[in-house]
Amino acid sequence: MIIVRFPDEAAKRKALEFLVGRFNGHTWATGEMAVPAEALGAMARAGISFMVEGPASYERILSLRAALAPAV
Repeated sequence: MIIVRFPDEAAKRKALEFLVGRFNGHTWATGEMAVPAEALGAMARAGISFMVEGPASYERILSLRAALAPAV
């Protein structure tokens, strides 16, 4: 899985519509999305703008979850 980010909400919405039913993935309220590596080429061919953040390592996913965790 690869973490990607989109330049704006419209691009993120377009990506979500494109990816649903084609690829598994996960999205966070922070704007990042985890997608399989195969989805990168498909999104590029579909004309969806995105930036690659890097591999979805365990530590990276924990940091995304922590960013959304409410203070207790």
